[in-house]
Amino acid sequence: MAAKQNEQSKYFYELTPDRILNAFESSTGLRCTGRILGLNSMENRVYEIEVEMDDAPKNPSDRFRVAKFYRPGRWTKDQILEEHEFLLDLVGAEIPVIAPQPFSDGQTLHLLPDTEIFYTVFPKCGGRSPDELSAAQMEQVGRLLARMHNVGAIKTAAHRVKLNPTTYGIDTLRYLLDQKYIPQELAARYQQVVESICQISEPMFARASTQRIHGDCHFGNLIAGATGFFWVDFDDMVVGPPVQDVWLLVPGRDAEGQQQLERLITGYEMMRDFDRTTLRMIEPLRALRFVMFSSWIARRWADPAFPRSFPHFGSQRYWHEQLQDLEEQLQLITAQNRGDDYGGSQPFY
Repeated sequence: MAAKQNEQSKYFYELTPDRILNAFESSTGLRCTGRILGLNSMENRVYEIEVEMDDAPKNPSDRFRVAKFYRPGRWTKDQILEEHEFLLDLVGAEIPVIAPQPFSDGQTLHLLPDTEIFYTVFPKCGGRSPDELSAAQMEQVGRLLARMHNVGAIKTAAHRVKLNPTTYGIDTLRYLLDQKYIPQELAARYQQVVESICQISEPMFARASTQRIHGDCHFGNLIAGATGFFWVDFDDMVVGPPVQDVWLLVPGRDAEGQQQLERLITGYEMMRDFDRTTLRMIEPLRALRFVMFSSWIARRWADPAFPRSFPHFGSQRYWHEQLQDLEEQLQLITAQNRGDDYGGSQPFY
């Protein structure tokens, strides 16, 4: 598995503090104090940079900027710019998000010299991800999500990934099989279950409307700040069904999860219509996320951060568990399509 190298990862080794600070200063026109702090990010490289200020800032966060260096080879320039366009559209509609700040030349994206690394700069905004939300807060988040989706529907994003069973299912399955990540004795079963899920789910996706959405809209990307909630990390922005953002905020299937889901949608419907028939896509979307997650780790295995973070990836136990989870999803989706109650223990929305 170590032989399956991702050539683009080598460029991250060239992100020395000097290069980061030089790029930041030359692009922004700001002077740095020299203080730089690496922030937690698996996919990209993100740094908090302290800038020199003549006067004491009104807000302590104003003394810092956050520089994001995109993983080379993942997104094209056009795809990244569509992420920035979405964020700037949201800011223009007064939706609370953290959008990139223009460089001194007015652009939001630069290429680090002599590398394939694009980078951008964000303001620093304090806050933390909420552990749990009250009923009123869940409705508030629903309204906020609906407002985001209202803006997302205004334009398209021609270059971003389309979330469907082909892109998230068949294409990722093909990569895992071609690169022989799945143990030989499990590969045929894994392939069969993924292909079955995609085949059953395809009609649901064909009927659903799609638009610009966050794509990775879990609580970790919802931040509670001094003035309220705001969204962060649009790196996985896709063109897909709005229900993707809904279920990631409320992934639970139990009774409490269903209550939270209803509260979220109640708030959502105050600001925007929601097609409740798309709730039947939650289990297919969950299954596709399982497959995509395995593919993501596999594609990044050459990055030393990934073996450290996922030490059991590639083991027999890992793939047995993945296969078991996907087979359960297939049973659930099949029962849902038949109109069964799956033993009375699972919701069918």
